[in-house]
Amino acid sequence: MDVFEALYTTRAMRRVKPDPVPMEVQAQILDAAVRGPSGGNTQGWRFLMVDDPEVIKQLAPLYQDSVRQLWETIYAERYQAALADPEAAQSKTMMKMVSSVQWAADNFENVPLLLFGFTRGDTSGGSIWPALWSAQLAARAHGVGSAPTSILSFFHPDETYDILGIPKEENWIMAAMITMGYPKGTWGVAKRRPAQEVSFRNKWGNDIGFEINEPLWQGNK
Repeated sequence: MDVFEALYTTRAMRRVKPDPVPMEVQAQILDAAVRGPSGGNTQGWRFLMVDDPEVIKQLAPLYQDSVRQLWETIYAERYQAALADPEAAQSKTMMKMVSSVQWAADNFENVPLLLFGFTRGDTSGGSIWPALWSAQLAARAHGVGSAPTSILSFFHPDETYDILGIPKEENWIMAAMITMGYPKGTWGVAKRRPAQEVSFRNKWGNDIGFEINEPLWQGNK
């Protein structure tokens, strides 16, 4: 797969089939992950693959409750605004995301594979997220969809650590849980605000110096 195809089409794919992800695919996902850069080359990470349906079943109510709390707290204002004005463009974008996340919650027990990433002594996440992103790109190369989330570490860390057997005394930080599986939908380039709207050059507020109004990679179009 062309590297730009992987980069441009690796987006959150939460609606996945229950089909298992083969062990050889899981192996390459993790092998790619550990090739990622880390601060000082410390490689201070740990990864936990979960494909046992019984373990996933135990995590399901925690994830479902976390999503419920998400709509009531962090996303409450945006969620209520979308409900109040459903025809607005931003409301449609918001509700599309809500539908996707809620589907993942409602069907969590059927997600075939979870990848947890842990770090220690790096609260910024700068040494774990490159590895996790590499894992997502490797998954994409094998046709496996993925979606990262940190809500379990935000709303239910203790219960999650207990289920997974994480030694709390070792101070591992759960950076993310990534759901993985073969997607029900199709791959595509995600719609995003253009780079010139969110980027500067040399000093904050300076014009970046170019405009990109359409994705620079568009596949076979």
